[in-house]
Amino acid sequence: MEFRPCIDIHNGKVKQIIGGSLKDAGDQATENYVAEQDAVYFAKLYQKEGIKGGHIILLNPASSTYYKETRAQAELALGAYPGGLQIGGGITAENAKEFLDAGASHVIVTSYVFREGKINYENLARLKDAVGREHLVLDLSCRKKDDFYYIVTDRWQKFTDEKVSITLLDELSSYCDEFLIHAVDVEGKAKGIEEELVRLLGEWGKIPVTYAGGVGSFEDLRELKELGKDRLNVTIGSALDLFGGPMAYEKVLHYIRA
Repeated sequence: MEFRPCIDIHNGKVKQIIGGSLKDAGDQATENYVAEQDAVYFAKLYQKEGIKGGHIILLNPASSTYYKETRAQAELALGAYPGGLQIGGGITAENAKEFLDAGASHVIVTSYVFREGKINYENLARLKDAVGREHLVLDLSCRKKDDFYYIVTDRWQKFTDEKVSITLLDELSSYCDEFLIHAVDVEGKAKGIEEELVRLLGEWGKIPVTYAGGVGSFEDLRELKELGKDRLNVTIGSALDLFGGPMAYEKVLHYIRA
């Protein structure tokens, strides 16, 4: 297990939000925490500890009046820690290389690849050609419906027809270097992990998988490690003391590295 930090940027500020609350209309979200520091501060903090593979997420769409400000924050952070951070939010085959050139190690993609409820293999191939498999992370963030976890897109608001399964992970892993999977229904709530999803992901383990969602205590971390068979990396957002939560950043690093 590795700790994979996050820098979520919304309306030009580093924030922690409740995942399912994000709305494009009016650039609204239910906020857990708004940082006084900018994205560069957090990038340098993670760089100091030598932590790689964290992700910056642009939470405003390109159509938002805040997008320019949000993207500027992200690009400054990438420049502050070149090669140390991944970036997602509005990534396409056309703009992906711009973010790599700005310093990202990987681009993270969901909506561009999942169109009209299905995997768009043409777009997936274009992305792979544009940046290479080694620079691509597929975001398979999901919500539960009818006892299955379905991938969701468009700021986690739209259900696709694609279920997270061993078959899907096998199929998509040939296109990407890693998976990032937010358990959206518990994201930002710090009240426990999605155990069923973690078990499913822990059964696989062929390429790196980062799990995010619901971690609110060291007991949750222990459970994640056990149920995920120590195969999953972890992101902690709202529960981390950096973002106003009860879990001390330094203690989290020590626990995971022990």
